[in-house]
Amino acid sequence: MPPLPSISGLNLFPGLIFSSIGFIGFFYGKKMHLWKPLFIGIALMAYPYFIENTAVLCAIGVAGTAALFFFRD
Repeated sequence: MPPLPSISGLNLFPGLIFSSIGFIGFFYGKKMHLWKPLFIGIALMAYPYFIENTAVLCAIGVAGTAALFFFRD
């Protein structure tokens, strides 16, 4: 069985913020029937469970949040 990722306070706060943004993107995509924000939102909600490095977590979160704004058509 693979080891579980360590959860630290530094990872918990950015993970919560970017997961919340992902939920908003998911809800927006579902309501407007747009698949791009829907899938980006799902990705933003799921990726904090797999990333342990705080800098990488924030970098991916910022990139995903920017993708929500650029691909919201």
